Amino acid sequence: MAEYTKIDAYLESHLDESIAELSRLVAQPSVGAQNLGMRECAELTASLLHRRGFSAEVMPTEGAPVVFAERKGKSDKTLLFYCHYDVQPAEPLELWETPPFEPSLRDGKLFGRGVSDDKGHITSRLFAIDALLADHPPGEDGELPCSIKFIIEGEEETSSVHLHEFILENKARLAADACIWEFGGVDHREAPIQYLGLRGICYVELSVETAATDVHSGLGGSIFPNAAWRLVWALNSLKGPDERIRLPGHYDKVRPPTIRDRELMAALPETSEVYKQQYGVESFIKGLTGGVDLRVEEIFTPTCTICGLTSGYQGPGSKTVQPAKASAKVDFRLVPDQDPKDVLKNLRTHLDNEGFQDVQITYLGGESPARTDPDHPFIRLVVESAGEIYGVPMQIMPMSGGSGPNYPFVHDLGLPVATAGLGYPDGRGHAPNENIRLDLYLKHAKHMARVIREFA
Repeated sequence: MAEYTKIDAYLESHLDESIAELSRLVAQPSVGAQNLGMRECAELTASLLHRRGFSAEVMPTEGAPVVFAERKGKSDKTLLFYCHYDVQPAEPLELWETPPFEPSLRDGKLFGRGVSDDKGHITSRLFAIDALLADHPPGEDGELPCSIKFIIEGEEETSSVHLHEFILENKARLAADACIWEFGGVDHREAPIQYLGLRGICYVELSVETAATDVHSGLGGSIFPNAAWRLVWALNSLKGPDERIRLPGHYDKVRPPTIRDRELMAALPETSEVYKQQYGVESFIKGLTGGVDLRVEEIFTPTCTICGLTSGYQGPGSKTVQPAKASAKVDFRLVPDQDPKDVLKNLRTHLDNEGFQDVQITYLGGESPARTDPDHPFIRLVVESAGEIYGVPMQIMPMSGGSGPNYPFVHDLGLPVATAGLGYPDGRGHAPNENIRLDLYLKHAKHMARVIREFA
């Protein structure tokens, strides 16, 4: 549209400056799991907001600090942006082509830990704000079309343990009319995708100890309980060969997909062959072959996933030993209206009922699922404003298979939550050589400038 010609020209001519700012942010480590550089990155993030005339605070929690910022605009509408400054651990370091905290620009991409998840989203949205502030008549100061608030946390990669409490304590300051979420992007066809919700999660570690020390298997294998077998049997009890989770009452609160949900899923492209090629699998579970049923199963079904197993000796050659300890990391992905606290309680009941009172449960974090109405006016605004930028319509996914802390935004703050971002299928978030494409960074900034102005 003609009214965005000047804004787009600003973004195109100042892209290098914004990428340089993003590079400085990525160069500051902020690994939540290792408590590395968290305060320093929070302060740096606040300084970026100060530079745009926002009042910005680094606010304490029981864990990593939260950066909160706001700036008034012309209209009485308020748009809230949720982002996070923490990143995943960079290990294994030897698999990075360039050091993870030394951003590297090559082949139209910027590489570095956190560049996509989520620091690129922070700076690209600030870049859009720069363009809006620069769009004013000569002799006048720039003004935002609407009021804007940012909440940028430091624990998203570690289950946002303290975010819900922070939101409840600061509901008045966080009051807004709508929210743009931290992630988004295009699919394998270069079509932007709107994710209208996130599954919940209950993440636990199960552990068992059967002896004070490992034992020679010639002795222990005959007369002592084996920690690895105890854990395997316990894990085997969680889910049957039919893939149905066996915790008591696990499916009681599951809300099935609606007719509208299935309509939206039917409008999405076929993914079965893409998945087979991308992940090297030959088939899917439950006899699924593709089509709408596969796509519905992918996001509307609760899961129980063994994420890792540890016990005994796994080095080169042989070591005939009976392990004294064994542990496993397990995640349960949840759908509306399941509750992670219920899952934790029912898991303990199940293990006790199955005779595994000796298996210990360590709760590592959880979040409740939440969704936004696909036909909400704000969702329509975000979807419709994307078409001009990307050249194809934004498609709607009723929910993401992943998890995040959107529940308090939807249910406590009462906000419609829309996703939009700069991600793409080979962005390698959480993996070595994480990267963004500069063309998508620019497109996201253009999209956000339109969303802010149209929302106002």
